Amino acid sequence: MLPPTDRRMDGPKVIDTLRESLRLLATRRFGTFWFASLLSSIGTWAQQVAEPWLLLSLGASSFVIGLDSFAMSAPVWLLTLLGGALADRSDRRRVIAIFQSVQMLCPTAIVVLLDIGRIQPWMIVSLSIVVGVTDALSMPSFQSIVPTIVRRDEISRGLALNSTQFNLSRILGPAIAGLLISGVGPMACFIVSAASYVPFIGVALWILPRWVPANASLEPAPQQPRSLGGVREVLRQRTLRGPLLTVLVSGIFCAPLVTFSPVLVREAFHGNIAHFSTVLASFGAGGLLGAIVLLGVAPTVDRRRLSTGFALGYAAVVTLAAADPWLWGMPPLLALAGATMTMSNTAVNSFLQATTSPRLLGRTVSLYMLAMRGGMSLGALFTGATVGLLGVKHALLVNGLAAVGAQLAVAWFHRAPARAPSAQ
Repeated sequence: MLPPTDRRMDGPKVIDTLRESLRLLATRRFGTFWFASLLSSIGTWAQQVAEPWLLLSLGASSFVIGLDSFAMSAPVWLLTLLGGALADRSDRRRVIAIFQSVQMLCPTAIVVLLDIGRIQPWMIVSLSIVVGVTDALSMPSFQSIVPTIVRRDEISRGLALNSTQFNLSRILGPAIAGLLISGVGPMACFIVSAASYVPFIGVALWILPRWVPANASLEPAPQQPRSLGGVREVLRQRTLRGPLLTVLVSGIFCAPLVTFSPVLVREAFHGNIAHFSTVLASFGAGGLLGAIVLLGVAPTVDRRRLSTGFALGYAAVVTLAAADPWLWGMPPLLALAGATMTMSNTAVNSFLQATTSPRLLGRTVSLYMLAMRGGMSLGALFTGATVGLLGVKHALLVNGLAAVGAQLAVAWFHRAPARAPSAQ
């Protein structure tokens, strides 16, 4: 049982904690990184709205929608551990610059194909594979940026702030996309997406410390385990396995709520692009609220318990969304889904990065990405198949009930005493 001081915080202490967290935005390196990431994420979410809607407009089935999401996330199963090794052993500046530049070509290619009138669903899915490959190889380097530009005791605040920009972009991106699609067409969203890569690549090159090879240092570098050996070293720690499984279960069973929200809006509720963008913006608004709440939570509070509780809440919201008979009920339910998902996943990410050894940071982050993005890929593929058999509402209902049972099982089998507050 947590001490009384960990279970609740008085008002002034919450305000002080929040003020200390927001002070990071005023620092030159973290503040610049935060704003560049916000611009990049806005472009990404504008594309995330336009792409499934474009596929539906081209006559793609629900399975193709799921396949497109699977193609974007599935490469993490094969490549994210390699990406973690690159983050630990290579120049992260170069890794991010190269792979993000390649990724920028994908929305550019869609703009060209739309302009000449030759776009086909299989082309979009093929480009999603390229995005998935570059993401898998570069995201561990990206996720490792915050611990390199803030103090170790500020990692949880930095990650929570980074989550606020990501969820703020989930509000702004869909809102901008809805306006652009209604007024100009989906091509404008892909143009915004391609342009948003430029400031982020530039800031990453400037903000990250230059990499010094081990043989160029006067002092002997700590021995780096082989890639798979480092992964095994992380997974041998029981306190890390449970949180990773929590993220994996949420990705498989709960993330399809967002993936198939265009199908839900268009086929179950007969809505339009304005309704779809409102639903996604609500998800982002909830995620932003969840990230802000985490900023006010003291670092001494056990992040694993937070993650488990909010993961169960996320599963319950998926179940309620599947049973919801009204279109107006979708925005508040998606807001709850965004809040619970953000608080659960960010709590796990903070716990992992604050407790793992610096020499294994890249591989620990790659395992987190594998659990989150890999779970999303499996969930998108399986749910795409069950939507065709059961319909979107019944498929999501099965997912929600399965997620509740699986999260309870994970919490039971991986329960362990909390670490001392100072370790977090």
